[in-house]
Amino acid sequence: MTDGTTQLLRGGASIVGTGLVALVLVLTVFGGVTRTGAHSNSGWLALVVALMCLPFGALLLLLGVAKWLRNRRLAQRQ
Repeated sequence: MTDGTTQLLRGGASIVGTGLVALVLVLTVFGGVTRTGAHSNSGWLALVVALMCLPFGALLLLLGVAKWLRNRRLAQRQ
């Protein structure tokens, strides 16, 4: 029986991965970031994607880990 734990872990990991790729791209390929922002339009787009994906993906991943730990604890009781 599935309760969505695997989907949360996969989804959270893939969204965090997307955010990390966008962050690496904005820092290396798209000219970097200064105090006033990114240097190019693609840099701004990658920065926005990174800033949206990283917190949301981290929360999904955290929820998935919490559910996995709860399922593991419940399985050990039986």
